[in-house]
Amino acid sequence: MSTLFEHGATLAPQIDAAAAQRAYELDRLHVFHSWSAQDLISPMVISAAQGSYVWDGDGTRYLDFSSQLVNTNIGHQHERVVAAIAEQAAKLCTIAPTYANEARSEAARLISERTPGALNRVFFTNGGADANEHAVRMARLHTGRPKVLSAYRSYHGGTQLAVNLTGDPRRWANDSASTGTVHFFPPYLYRTTFHSTTHAEECERALAHLEQVITFEGPSTIAAIMLESVPGTAGIYVPPPGYLQGVRELCTRYGIVFIADEVMTGFGRTGRWFAVEHDGVVPDLLTFAKGVNSGYVPLGGVAISPEIAATFGERVYPGGLTYSGHPLATAAAVATINAMQDEKMVEHAAMLGTDVIGPALAQFAERHAVVGETRGLGVFWAIELVRNRETREPLAPYGASSPDMNQLIAECKSRGLLPFVNFNRIHVVPPCNTSVADVEKGLAILDDVLTIADGLIGG
Repeated sequence: MSTLFEHGATLAPQIDAAAAQRAYELDRLHVFHSWSAQDLISPMVISAAQGSYVWDGDGTRYLDFSSQLVNTNIGHQHERVVAAIAEQAAKLCTIAPTYANEARSEAARLISERTPGALNRVFFTNGGADANEHAVRMARLHTGRPKVLSAYRSYHGGTQLAVNLTGDPRRWANDSASTGTVHFFPPYLYRTTFHSTTHAEECERALAHLEQVITFEGPSTIAAIMLESVPGTAGIYVPPPGYLQGVRELCTRYGIVFIADEVMTGFGRTGRWFAVEHDGVVPDLLTFAKGVNSGYVPLGGVAISPEIAATFGERVYPGGLTYSGHPLATAAAVATINAMQDEKMVEHAAMLGTDVIGPALAQFAERHAVVGETRGLGVFWAIELVRNRETREPLAPYGASSPDMNQLIAECKSRGLLPFVNFNRIHVVPPCNTSVADVEKGLAILDDVLTIADGLIGG
């Protein structure tokens, strides 16, 4: 077994170029890709992965600074998780959720031990979108109210209700205006809606705005407020101190269920098991997926407060999934959580944020005219790129890319870095157990690419 944080230090795998080419050809013939115009894409073939690295069909190695979709928190092919999946497959591949089984029960215990407060009942789903759907269903049934408030600049999933909860452009083509969702502006000082000049002002004014929305929508009609604890694909803007506590207080005051969406932030990504821990907040429901088993087998879920669980003590919960708590997925979760604990990955992620990534990005902001702002926690950071620091004009428009951003993505890849890019931002989101040396290597590549970006804006 490899030792701590050495998972990327492996020999290059043998790549079958012919098999990779066939995979590409079959993909183009038969696979329908998400969030894509099918005739305009040319997907990279990934033939192998290990630790913080992936290899394409030509055998080229890339440092994975995206964690794929910010979900491979323990990196690729972790031996303990791969072994746990194989062991579970040999013992019990699948069983209906009606029955208790060892893997699901142990996964629920381990998750409950790490969620804040008394969120000690877990409903398992297949991913983050359906976790959010079920959390809202629970809140509506618990309160008897129809509406749900969620923030602009957010993402909650691609299913019907979840995408309507979403506050980014992916909602627009799917928005039927019939799902009982209402949006509000969250705090985001760099592009403040509230004309704030400090984090304290932004917090105060954002909370006042939210309470005004609650008042105008009618508190007695609102079942839940759903928030990403730290918005992810929307820009990794960390809420100012006091904001999450303020939302918690508003929910308590008006009898509204507070749902913390920790699908992307959960399980070590921000240097804590869950991002709400940074503010000492306990929501009523907490949704998770992605990092719970690093996506090795699809899994998500809802951690439920005793009060909401009691609603369904003698009342049937009208929801379920064939694969809820699937043995292979929950066995992977057990192995993932234990590996993260034993190898101190959460602590390592926190250290990378404070000692390596944060300081490096602060230097980027000083040296590169294209950098408008950097922000983040743990291994969850964003570099916001602008054409002009005074006007803060983004390097790509909201909801789209640009030739300049496409060039920067290509420059990253040509240097062996697989980036996570959204609109005008490059996100720095490597696995939680990436070595310091590999993080520094990735940051050095980004430094070079930002120099190119400076030239694009005449900086």
